[in-house]
Amino acid sequence: MTIAELHFRPATDQDIPALLDLVESAYRGEASRAGWTTEADLLDGQRTDAPALAETLARPDTRVLLAERAGELLACCTVERRPAGAYFGMFSVHPASQGGGVGRAVLAEAERYVRDEWDAAQLEMTVIVQRDDLIAWYERRGFSRTGELSPFPYGDERFGVPKRPDLAFERLVKVL
Repeated sequence: MTIAELHFRPATDQDIPALLDLVESAYRGEASRAGWTTEADLLDGQRTDAPALAETLARPDTRVLLAERAGELLACCTVERRPAGAYFGMFSVHPASQGGGVGRAVLAEAERYVRDEWDAAQLEMTVIVQRDDLIAWYERRGFSRTGELSPFPYGDERFGVPKRPDLAFERLVKVL
């Protein structure tokens, strides 16, 4: 199958169990080490939970976009309308599908969606600054580092259990 055979659609509440499995597999635990986007060396614990996903799906200016091939969920991302454009987050590609263009296709669909549906002029995100390989991937896709840092939410295990004391997020921006 090819990238052209990917089907995109917005998530619904019925997708929460599959979404939760996908996001956790891409970021946490030993299973995530099969791909290159793992945060297992930086964080333990969960990446998200079912109540947080339900809350995200209920927000009127937020969409969770799913990428499927032959009915199988391969990837997802969240886009949120913001005054200056849109925010991109919860980007997850199943570890077995990483490195084959699925992530590029999802990012391109997110950019198309916010540009066409919301008339957004820019897309922003935050990435853990210690993720040099991931930041470089985004830079190759037109994102710029801003140098704007925000603290990691230490003490709030809804976002994971840090394995090091120096985690922070950097804001990246792409003009669409």
